[in-house]
Amino acid sequence: MIAAAVALVSCNMDFYSSDTMTSAMLKENPGAAVYTTDGNYSMFYQHIDYVGYGGNTYSRLLFLMTELRGDNVALSGRTTDPLYEDNVYGDNPQTQDLQYFWFASYKIIYGANANIESMPVGVDAATDHLLGENYFIRAIAHLNLCNIFATPYTYGAEKRPDMPGVVLRNSTDCSVTTRATVGEVYELIVSDLQKAMDLMKGGTPRGNKGYASYEAAAGLLTRVYLYMGEYDKCIALAEELFGGNAASKLDDITKYFPNTRTSKETLWCIAKDGDDEGADYSPKSQLASMYYSDTGIGGTGWCEMYWSDPLMELIFRHPEDKRLTYFGTIDATNDGKKMVHWPIIDEANNFRNNANVHNVTLGTNPENLASLNFDGKTYTLKSKVVNGYTQYYITGMYTDAQDNDGFEGGTRVYVRDNVGIAKGVRQTFPAYTMSKFSWQDGDPMLSSPAVIRWAEVVLNAAEAYAHKGDVANALKYTNVIRTRAGIPTWAGEAAYKAEGYNDIIDVVLDERRLELCFEGHRAIDVFRNGKVLDRRFAGVHAWEEINKEQMDKRFPYCIPFSEISVSGIPGNGKQ
Repeated sequence: MIAAAVALVSCNMDFYSSDTMTSAMLKENPGAAVYTTDGNYSMFYQHIDYVGYGGNTYSRLLFLMTELRGDNVALSGRTTDPLYEDNVYGDNPQTQDLQYFWFASYKIIYGANANIESMPVGVDAATDHLLGENYFIRAIAHLNLCNIFATPYTYGAEKRPDMPGVVLRNSTDCSVTTRATVGEVYELIVSDLQKAMDLMKGGTPRGNKGYASYEAAAGLLTRVYLYMGEYDKCIALAEELFGGNAASKLDDITKYFPNTRTSKETLWCIAKDGDDEGADYSPKSQLASMYYSDTGIGGTGWCEMYWSDPLMELIFRHPEDKRLTYFGTIDATNDGKKMVHWPIIDEANNFRNNANVHNVTLGTNPENLASLNFDGKTYTLKSKVVNGYTQYYITGMYTDAQDNDGFEGGTRVYVRDNVGIAKGVRQTFPAYTMSKFSWQDGDPMLSSPAVIRWAEVVLNAAEAYAHKGDVANALKYTNVIRTRAGIPTWAGEAAYKAEGYNDIIDVVLDERRLELCFEGHRAIDVFRNGKVLDRRFAGVHAWEEINKEQMDKRFPYCIPFSEISVSGIPGNGKQ
């Protein structure tokens, strides 16, 4: 994103001291503010040395720490990567990833504060725009910290701004360290985004979508208002952005993700290119590496995390869904046969593996589609239509009630295209890969992940309308996304109720899940709406449902030991 010369000073926040960059100095050296602002952006994607631990990046951790708390990802086995702890809610305040993300976040915030204190308003339009970018950077860093280390602002209809938040830094003065409330942090975020909008409105965005803009700040503010339960404000700002055409900046979803840096849909991404890390670049350290590999499991990427069964069931309701472009199967046999799999308990490790039956030929009788031989026993594969969609099950597998999905005493199973036994399965998990973070510039491991994009703003408006009970507008904006995906739109309340939905909120949340999966939204969406997170699917996590009452203690990550041991601030009750 930035020139090599800039990278040399990108992490040196003392390029100019914060109390001496005057209006006159900016006029004499207008490039100074550019260098220091670009330095702040670089910390989102560069490796920053942290007590000898420089093997990760803010961007990788942001998307994995937020996503692995949810129900979209099936981790296919134990791994030495600390992300394993994220997935199983194994809270450890000394985890390197946890401490690194905290450190990098406040380093970014300090850099933004140094610029904000150093750049007078009104020098010229370009400098005002740069100042607005720094307010945006400070806002997004605080918001991500709150999403990871604090509870949401809302629990369904309940607002809880007085819950413990994170350390709030609105200046370079770090002499006092206390935990602000969630409400206090959000108050600063809103103020920062409003200032960013004022400073950047009418200005010219710099370069690609790795630089903040008026629309980036406004789009992010719709998310913040939604999270705060300020639905009228969310709607008003979103409608202003739409200008009567909510689909105007949606891109071709089949081509979007490799091109986030230049797409009209991206409002702001963490932009990078292949040489940003120089000699330190490692394909297997990239965000894509845990989800994808173009050369088989453990090839260019580790490829150890896959689509969860419930997420696949949701998207495969419509096999024509264009969002399946970023779904893949390693070593598909393409022989017309099927593979049937279902979760079974691993007694030694107390998590769910998969029972896999390969090379299945399906018949036409829903009461006897095929005979499945597994572990010395034979089961009959059956199907039935549930809420308009075909689901598959077998009988006689379990007597344990928690494994019973209600199919006349049967066990729910999943029928997919056949894959090779040797190459298409890791441990017992079919390698259902995800390539949202792949193929930028033809590199299977490279991406510039979008942090805020137009489709999310459309869905923010849809959810805000749903919370207000405005079904017509909630469906209107949900249908904008479904139309782009090439799947049937909702005709009205009767249509979604016929498919098993009772609440318009659940309709919108499922569409958010489909559109924004793997982008770090799902767990936050579930919890801030007071819903139950259902993690009863195969993976190394516990087979459980996590309800609203459990959230306070389980959802927020630990405040890092490196922070509480030095500053003495209270942790999250897990230390």
